Amino acid sequence: MRIGMGTGIVAGLMVVALGCVLTGFLPPTDAGALGERIAPVLGFVVAITIVAELARDAAVFDVVSQRLARWGRGRVVVLWGLVVVLAVVSTVFLSLDTTAVIVTPVVVVLAQSIGVSPLPFALATVWLANTASLALPVSNLTNLLAAPAMGEGPGAFIALSWAPTLVGILVPVAILTVLHRRTVFGTYETPVPRRPADPTLFWSATGILVVLMPLLALTPDVWIPATVAALALIALFAVRRRHALRLSLVPWQALALAASLFVLVETAHAQGLLDFLTSPTANGDSLGDLFRLAALGAVSANAINNLPAYLVLEPAAGDPVALMALLIGVNLGPLITPWASLATLLWHHRVTALGVEIRWGRFALWGAVAAVPTVVLATLALAAS
Repeated sequence: MRIGMGTGIVAGLMVVALGCVLTGFLPPTDAGALGERIAPVLGFVVAITIVAELARDAAVFDVVSQRLARWGRGRVVVLWGLVVVLAVVSTVFLSLDTTAVIVTPVVVVLAQSIGVSPLPFALATVWLANTASLALPVSNLTNLLAAPAMGEGPGAFIALSWAPTLVGILVPVAILTVLHRRTVFGTYETPVPRRPADPTLFWSATGILVVLMPLLALTPDVWIPATVAALALIALFAVRRRHALRLSLVPWQALALAASLFVLVETAHAQGLLDFLTSPTANGDSLGDLFRLAALGAVSANAINNLPAYLVLEPAAGDPVALMALLIGVNLGPLITPWASLATLLWHHRVTALGVEIRWGRFALWGAVAAVPTVVLATLALAAS
């Protein structure tokens, strides 16, 4: 969850946000309520980032990718399907940033090692990091913010998210398969398997992940199992590989940026700067309202980033169905501009470091081709379900 943007920008936002709190521009009562709301969310972000980073250090993702290559049996289309499943599972249970930061380099290196173009695999990870992140509250920071208003427990969220999520997975994958059909329907030589350097560390970390993932789908307070898993991995690494424990495991910039955006948008609401959004504009009864809210979310996310877009537009959603339409826009829509989601920025830093050339003009064109039908069909799926 390290952010590929200048620390100066983040520091500036922090100063402004802190000034809003200290000067009372954000009233103390509002600041207290905001703190109670976001503390569990940010706590989960810290815990799941530590889990993902230490799992990577234990070679969990490397071993999984090697198994996928062997299961593909030399057919790229089979490997393609397996990589899609890996990206979806990673996004759904471990959040979109885990897919962008950790799964992306794993599948890119895998493609390069078997002599296959890494471009479709790289695009699959960034698109699915965004579009598959509608599935569970833990999949995206926006979902964690919206989940309490959806009803009691993760089940209420899933009841609204399952159909749009299915669209968000199938449509982008279908588009990528057609665009890169020459690569996808090719062949490759199966690589020789490699053992993890520390099998005990690998199997222990794998076991922790296997136990954690269903708990994240079943537990309302997801920060609790995530924190327990993070502490278990920290204890494991303290015994097996102490040098891997470092302060940089904590996503300091992501925390600072998210907290600053929370404070700034809440201040704008408190000062009446966003009063035109305080009365709901969609209540879930009209398909047109749902389309407008999803479209507004997608356009705003590509303009200013999906997190502030959600925070600004949240009052416009009058009930859980309308709120899910907004999530469709801000989660499935930010595929066009590089700043539309933090996951895209993180992903770009990883793929360029691995020698994969990504031109933003072409990226935006491909993203528009995918985002428009995905958001439209997902909104229709929400209305139908």
